Amino acid sequence: MPLPFILGGIAAAAGIAGVGSGISGAVKMKEANDKIKLAKNQYEKSYSRLEYKSKITSETMDELGEIELRILESFKRFSYTIEKIHNRPKFVKYNKSNIKVPQYNKEELENVAIGAGVLLGGLGGAGMGAAGGFAAAGAVQSAVMVLGVASTGTPIAELGGIAATNAALAALGGGSLAAGGGGMALGSAILGASTLGISLLIGGVIFNVVGGKISDNADKACNQMKEADEKIKIACTHLENLYDLAHKYIEAIDNVRKEYNKNFRYIWDVINKNNKTDWSKFTEKEKIATQNTLLIVGLLYDMCKVNLVINSKNNNEIGTINETVVISAINSSKVVLENLAGI
Repeated sequence: MPLPFILGGIAAAAGIAGVGSGISGAVKMKEANDKIKLAKNQYEKSYSRLEYKSKITSETMDELGEIELRILESFKRFSYTIEKIHNRPKFVKYNKSNIKVPQYNKEELENVAIGAGVLLGGLGGAGMGAAGGFAAAGAVQSAVMVLGVASTGTPIAELGGIAATNAALAALGGGSLAAGGGGMALGSAILGASTLGISLLIGGVIFNVVGGKISDNADKACNQMKEADEKIKIACTHLENLYDLAHKYIEAIDNVRKEYNKNFRYIWDVINKNNKTDWSKFTEKEKIATQNTLLIVGLLYDMCKVNLVINSKNNNEIGTINETVVISAINSSKVVLENLAGI
């Protein structure tokens, strides 16, 4: 065969092979791009689900936190009323069915009421997750924290409004609380309200993986997505469990608060409207209502001390939901209400 034909044949074969190789390369590029696109789409869906779970959980925790702070703030009015009663007996501590309710302590109640009032005053500008942070760490501990000193050296209560709220959150984020619970690792998230909800409830564990950009390399993108998806599933389950528990606690506290309002309203009228302040002249019904109110205040105080989340020592790990303690507090509240004397 003449050489030109041989060379031509080789060239033609090479051309065909080149086209085939080009098509193969194009197919591979398309597959890689499809993988990256799929990984990014999946990431966006998963992260949107996480944001939704965080939003509704933060809203529920905020509702609980505000309820608890309002209850604590109301204790100032209660203390003012009780202190008007002369010759009142020393009310014994409730200790039935292995349930202990603290005795009335004027100074403690007034301090926590002041702190709760300061925190409530700053919630409007604090953004989502702030009130929930107080519920997560324990509303009583949070309110008492306001009576402390900010990092600037200024007493937190003197700051007022959002400054006091942020200072209290920062203090809570400084580590574990002495009163049996553990603070929330808020850190600098306090200053970024948009991330406060997720940071508050699940820590930084998610952001190490999903906070960055999905890689433009197909294999890396798929691996990143798998890792992120697993962590998002864990976080969503955690948020769902916290959401359910917070709802149960809101219901339990509301049931106790209804009894508190009924009994306190009655003795408020007796003392402040009827000007009856001598215990020896109280009717049996009035004495029962007073004793009930004191008992319920102690119960509510203890319920508002419960921290729903135990913060992890490592900020990159999800905190533990304090389910055992919360359920115990719910069950104790039911027993106390069932044994409450009627008026």
